[in-house]
Amino acid sequence: MKIKKIPLMTRSEYDELIDECYVGRIAFKGKYPYIAPFIYVFDGDFIYFLSTRYGKKIELFRENPHVAVEIEKYSKDLSDYRFVTLQGTILEVDDVVQKRKVKEDFVELIHDKNLSNHVMAALGHSPDDPLEYLIEEDRSFVWKLVDVKSITGIKNRD
Repeated sequence: MKIKKIPLMTRSEYDELIDECYVGRIAFKGKYPYIAPFIYVFDGDFIYFLSTRYGKKIELFRENPHVAVEIEKYSKDLSDYRFVTLQGTILEVDDVVQKRKVKEDFVELIHDKNLSNHVMAALGHSPDDPLEYLIEEDRSFVWKLVDVKSITGIKNRD
């Protein structure tokens, strides 16, 4: 029996997947891998994440910023699926102007995707807080995926 390999995605295909999705997972290295879901924005070059300022992920990030990021999209019955994994380094964004721009992009994403206000809790805020608090208050870290060493995208259809 011949094994059928899953087709690889082209760069434009995985860039399109990254651009159309907004939830991914970051795998941090610890004694055991630690995987956490994150909302992200993609500016065409870099993926940015907002992280609460607490939790195991902060400790693991500080110990080792090298991560794997996974983004996926699939149909309910799995007749269509696409996955991309990126291996790189998470960098904390300190530049005030860049942080503000990324936070504005998150507000736009939440608004455009009509996401529930409950997503605010995952970003260090109360669901009762207005979206603008993401920009005005410094309750979350802004992380940027840089120095990507490997990207693997797979799909079930050519």
